[in-house]
Amino acid sequence: MFVTVKSIISILKSILLVIELAFVIAFTHWEKLLFIGIVAIDQFVKGVVTASMVPGQSIPILENIFHVTYVLNPGAAFGILPHQRELFLLAGVAILVAAGVFYSQIKKSDIVLRFGLIFLLSGAAANLIDRFQNGLVVDFLDFRIWPVFNIADIAIVVGVGFMIYSILFNFEENKLEKTKTIKLIKD
Repeated sequence: MFVTVKSIISILKSILLVIELAFVIAFTHWEKLLFIGIVAIDQFVKGVVTASMVPGQSIPILENIFHVTYVLNPGAAFGILPHQRELFLLAGVAILVAAGVFYSQIKKSDIVLRFGLIFLLSGAAANLIDRFQNGLVVDFLDFRIWPVFNIADIAIVVGVGFMIYSILFNFEENKLEKTKTIKLIKD
């Protein structure tokens, strides 16, 4: 199969939707670029996979180590909770709406937490686009020892990692700073 005009138009429509979403949420310029970039790369690669492969097809890149395998995932990460489309659509929209509502407070937090949130939201938005288009998420990265996943899944995991790091280490840093401030006030 070849990349068709129809698949290119579908990819462009998805990217325009994401650009609109990025402007609704009060992102700064660099945050908009990061958000749009992650979603655009994910949707572009998914478009190439869907236009040039058939579901179930696997192309070995490094034999028995890494393959590009076209999978239509009806569930959440790694296929859990299959065929719960409405639940995933509702959860995805809720996450994006909550981000839009609370982002002005989050914007005041540290850069690591904000990076984490941008990665998480961009991954959620990219997979949400798939669910709106056909009810399934396109997965294609296959390391043979792990379930097949996609770029959006990587963004979600990286985002959660950044957020956990920020919460754990900045919490300790803020606690230490408060202790120093209290000690200075007492002296």
